[in-house]
Amino acid sequence: MILNYIYRIYPDVRQEGLLLEWLETCRVSYNYALRELKDYISSRKCPVDRCSLESEYIMSADYPFPGYHQQQNNLPLAKKAFPRLKSVPSQVLQTNIRRLHDAWDFFQNRGYGFPRFKKYGQMKSILFPQFKSNPLTGWQIQLPKLGLVQINLHRPIPEGFVIKQIRVLKKAKGWYAVAAIGSDMEIPDPVPHGHAIGLDVGLLSYCATSDGFIEPGRKFFKTLYRRLKVLQHRLSKKQKCSKNYEKARKKVEAMHNHIAFKRKDYQFKLAHKLCNMADTIFLEDIDWRLAAKGFLGKYTVDAGFGQFRSILKYVGKKRNVFVAEVDHRGSSQTCPNCRIEVRKKLEDRIHSCPECLYEIDRDIASAQELCNRGIETYRGTPEKQEIGSQVVLSGNFVLDKWRNSPLGVRGAMANSDIGKPTLYSKS
Repeated sequence: MILNYIYRIYPDVRQEGLLLEWLETCRVSYNYALRELKDYISSRKCPVDRCSLESEYIMSADYPFPGYHQQQNNLPLAKKAFPRLKSVPSQVLQTNIRRLHDAWDFFQNRGYGFPRFKKYGQMKSILFPQFKSNPLTGWQIQLPKLGLVQINLHRPIPEGFVIKQIRVLKKAKGWYAVAAIGSDMEIPDPVPHGHAIGLDVGLLSYCATSDGFIEPGRKFFKTLYRRLKVLQHRLSKKQKCSKNYEKARKKVEAMHNHIAFKRKDYQFKLAHKLCNMADTIFLEDIDWRLAAKGFLGKYTVDAGFGQFRSILKYVGKKRNVFVAEVDHRGSSQTCPNCRIEVRKKLEDRIHSCPECLYEIDRDIASAQELCNRGIETYRGTPEKQEIGSQVVLSGNFVLDKWRNSPLGVRGAMANSDIGKPTLYSKS
């Protein structure tokens, strides 16, 4: 089992200078390796029966493909030609080449996203892949060629876990160490059990559950946009590559980091709140990358629904809460009580069924339908039967038509039962 713990570190002036120099050296070596890869491709994309009309770099026919192992084996020769590489730990350079070929493999698998050259300052992290012994000594961490670095160990390493690798990350707020800790014990994945809820996310209300809980909408970027606009305006007035320009740029970067940290902290707290409400959570399987290209794309990106879904799955696994995705198509156009189609426009915020006369908030109705689909998807297992019993005991009313139907597993919640489930505790 592997977990990532993030700690704030405080390198001194000498150590910070070394880290900045290593980042720049890794950037140069990354670009050099990428240049070799692109030259190899350019020299072999010309047709065999005619020459290209453009000038291309020609490499010999017997020159091997510059793969990861070849470029890694060329590092000792490169250190003789470029003494600058000797100052960086050897394993850091190897993992830097590994990063390039991971991007190259990713490009080959999906067919787009060719690796790009990194500009000055774009290399933000370096990786120390292994340690012979525990690098933590009290409130300090031992890093190769860097020495002891002060660290804010705000939470200790759990017993039975050891540090596998450490990634040093540079942000506008300071330096961070991402410690990957591992253990031999295996934690089984959660299975559907206990009380189940559906979760619908949106822009007006950040999320709504099938139990009637509604979290108000949050706009992290919009609330701080006025201050960010002022900082960006000041940056535009500075002369590029000057010291004042760099100071203003760091303030803009720090504000973007503040917005991202604020969003992530809120999402973790909300994920724990939802895990307190239920033992099984069903989400909608929306591809938020496509939703971010619509006319509400700016607010969709600001909400960070994709990141929230990943955080909820991570927190659910730690707390033994089963989190799964179900089909979202038509969930807001289906009555959760009688399952007929009820067409609604985007401005219609109340679900009103003409068949069973069931009325409820549109987001809550969508969450209840997602819960219905989740229970139907995981039907037939012992855990699934336990979910059904929890639904029956939850006090939801079910019409006779819905109760006697073959799909009747979970009815809609009565209006009297809708409320913020703050007193609910898992048995």
